[in-house]
Amino acid sequence: MELEGKVALVTGAAQGIGRDIALALAQNGADVAICDVNLEAAQKTAADIQALGRNTCAIKTNVAASAEVTAMVDQIIQQFGKIDILVNNAGITRDGLILRMKDEDWDLVLSINLRGSFLCAKAALKYMTKQRTGTIINIASIVGAMGNAGQANYVASKAGLIGLTKTIAREYANRGITANAVAPGFIDTAMTQSLSEQVRTELAQQIPMGRLGSSQDVANAVNFLASPAAAYITGQVIHVNGGMYM
Repeated sequence: MELEGKVALVTGAAQGIGRDIALALAQNGADVAICDVNLEAAQKTAADIQALGRNTCAIKTNVAASAEVTAMVDQIIQQFGKIDILVNNAGITRDGLILRMKDEDWDLVLSINLRGSFLCAKAALKYMTKQRTGTIINIASIVGAMGNAGQANYVASKAGLIGLTKTIAREYANRGITANAVAPGFIDTAMTQSLSEQVRTELAQQIPMGRLGSSQDVANAVNFLASPAAAYITGQVIHVNGGMYM
């Protein structure tokens, strides 16, 4: 229970990787606020966290809307008194080759994935700087480091998120705040489960460890970075990809 007494905020935590991150933090002792555009699913995650004996809440928030993000963070401060850990996990995809990509699909992905993380970090830092302690963990992606055809918007958002992470780390290290990114590779989620068996097999063949990762693998990395064991680690990108990118 290394995170006993800590308060975490996880965005996009209604399902998938975000949900498992929130549950892992709660299992490690943290109280966890759940943020998602899907309030009903967020409430289910919050109920599971409450069943673990942790304090929690579910807040419907569009992370790309500045006013909504400010209101969300203010609500968490009112309920919990502080924010120790921010996990920027909310993200979307709108794939397409560059020449076919609609301007609005570029704007939407950058707005949620990059602007949303910036807004949440900015709102949390307002309180973390006063506390002179805090941890920000941004969920990037393997493609942010290596690129990927058909995902110019998503790749740009995740590469930008890595740059944002390093800048936060440099700006706020002297305030006792760390910032790191976790970059998952191909993870066995609802999105990859919808692919054909042949495509999934081909994906696994690209990975030295021979299998897709699990959302728990990602959650374990986040749990480590949120813990006191990672207190001297900042500005880093932790790749969780089975050796696909080194």
